[in-house]
Amino acid sequence: MYRRIVAVFKKLRGYDFEILYVDNASTDGSETLYQKLATKDKRVKIILMSRNFGSPQPSFVAGLEYSSGDAAVFLHGDIQDPPEMIEKFVGKWEAGYDVVYGERVSRKGYSFFWNTLYKGFYFLLNKLAYINIPVNAGEFSLVDRRVIIELRKLDEYDYFMRCLRAFVGFKQIGIKYVRDARAHGRSTESLMSGFMWAKMIIINFSFKPLAWISTIAFMVTLFSFGLMAYDLYEFMFHRALARGIPSIVILILFLGGVQLLSISVIAEYLAKIFLEVKRRPKYIIQRTLNIRRKP
Repeated sequence: MYRRIVAVFKKLRGYDFEILYVDNASTDGSETLYQKLATKDKRVKIILMSRNFGSPQPSFVAGLEYSSGDAAVFLHGDIQDPPEMIEKFVGKWEAGYDVVYGERVSRKGYSFFWNTLYKGFYFLLNKLAYINIPVNAGEFSLVDRRVIIELRKLDEYDYFMRCLRAFVGFKQIGIKYVRDARAHGRSTESLMSGFMWAKMIIINFSFKPLAWISTIAFMVTLFSFGLMAYDLYEFMFHRALARGIPSIVILILFLGGVQLLSISVIAEYLAKIFLEVKRRPKYIIQRTLNIRRKP
């Protein structure tokens, strides 16, 4: 990554740059490589987390808060997003755009099933979210200093850069690209972890699941009144009552399922509130290299 980024900025004459690595307590010996790079090139700055904080998002937040340039580019360490795209990002930034993000056309190394799931999720998110979130756009992007300042003000525990980047607004544009396969290592992503992340993002950026509870409750109430009216009609005009324990059991299970589903949705929002009100830090830094203080 270091060589590829340096090569990009050799083409972009007139720009000073820094490379800020944020290590989320990796166990593969990366710290030794960071120390060598930081000693060799003072433009390389290192942030070492005190532990693994579970996702890349705290690392992006730390990088955002310690960046000092007129703009910042977010890159994942697995180099699936090509650093060579930075040149195109800078071109759009010079043209007046405050946010330039990569828009994934497809993902190499992913099956048709996974690519379809990703596209389906972004389509669903765009329909549910209360803001317009670009489809197939990850963290890979360039953001102007004005955007950085606004993103720093968002003191949320569950920090999703791609969504909050859309929330702050400003002039934005996407550039299509094909995301590469992982250069090294194996992804820990699974269907269950993907589902959990999708659920968390939807809870953070949509109120529609709560609205659906009201809609379902209204429909169930109408259905119940309809059954009551039918039973009353049968009793008054035919002197008959609806028979059958199975129908009663089915109704009880149906209503119980609706209630449990509604409670679980509400519980997700309560858990979100619980995390936010505790105000725990999103990350803790163990030490830094080539960084004197936070800008």
